[in-house]
Amino acid sequence: MTTYDQRADLSELSSTADRVRRSMETVIEGKPEVVGLSLTVLLAGGHLLIEDVPGVGKTMLAKALARSVDCSVRRIQFTPDLLPSDITGVSVFDQQRRDFEFKPGAIFAQIVIGDEINRASPKTQSALLESMEERQVTIDGQTHQLPEPFMVVATQNPVEMEGTYPLPEAQRDRFMARVSVGYPSVAAELEMIGVHGGASPLADLQPVTHARDIVKLVEAVRGVHVAEAVRRYAVDLVAATRSHPELRLGASPRATLHLVRAARAAAALAGRAYTLPDDVQALATPVLAHRLLPTAQAQLNRRTAEAVVADIVQRVPVPAAAPPVPPGGAPPPNGYGPPHRGH
Repeated sequence: MTTYDQRADLSELSSTADRVRRSMETVIEGKPEVVGLSLTVLLAGGHLLIEDVPGVGKTMLAKALARSVDCSVRRIQFTPDLLPSDITGVSVFDQQRRDFEFKPGAIFAQIVIGDEINRASPKTQSALLESMEERQVTIDGQTHQLPEPFMVVATQNPVEMEGTYPLPEAQRDRFMARVSVGYPSVAAELEMIGVHGGASPLADLQPVTHARDIVKLVEAVRGVHVAEAVRRYAVDLVAATRSHPELRLGASPRATLHLVRAARAAAALAGRAYTLPDDVQALATPVLAHRLLPTAQAQLNRRTAEAVVADIVQRVPVPAAAPPVPPGGAPPPNGYGPPHRGH
């Protein structure tokens, strides 16, 4: 049964998420699904990759998320001449102390905005690998822990754009989800001209929650129940990418973990203490597609990774629906929710 503390945590999570969502939507017009996915990744403790053509608000989305939370924020502009030490930091010899002193790089922040990440060389991009996976940086044999919460929000242009490098597979796999902002609707673009025409709306954006609250909510999300049937469904979806004839690289076990963690966050945002197959289904494309590599024949046929994931979601059987939830009660033990516990 959902405990009083868990219900209180979910209520606080919903209230905080609503404040952050409203704050971001004052800047990002007409894109509720993009804002919602950004919040899901934040509360799941993951990293977000925003990919789209120039000028549609990728950096604006990243900045809106960062400014809505009272935490340390650093921006890294990725360029071809950016060095790994510019990101991670470097040890400098101090003449007075006669010893080396570590100077932290831009990665030492709670939210790191990596702008146009694929304009730097793969060597520089690889400087993020350890920090994104292990929340630490190792320099000259010394390990330095990164602050909590820690989230990388990176933007990139499509790989066919001039001056870009493809992200290495290991780098893409560390992003929990990828989102495309897309062009705004006519109404949203007209509204944007009126709002953004005079001054940047980011200038008036104030934090609506604190970093320590986000850490607490990430912990609450980890307590969301995932039934055996839902776990099996997530594994089946990921396993299907590894044997699909149109893919030469399927999703990794890390992708399975990310899919389940994102489903937990989505369930919590919906006010539930348990996940449903619907949560996994809704997140399959943003969590899995950017990790997959279509075959040469699939590319010739203009089959995208997103289309392949949609095909897999259609083919993989969904677990049997749970019995209805009693009014005001927790789901029964043979449903998707946690089993009833005695007092």
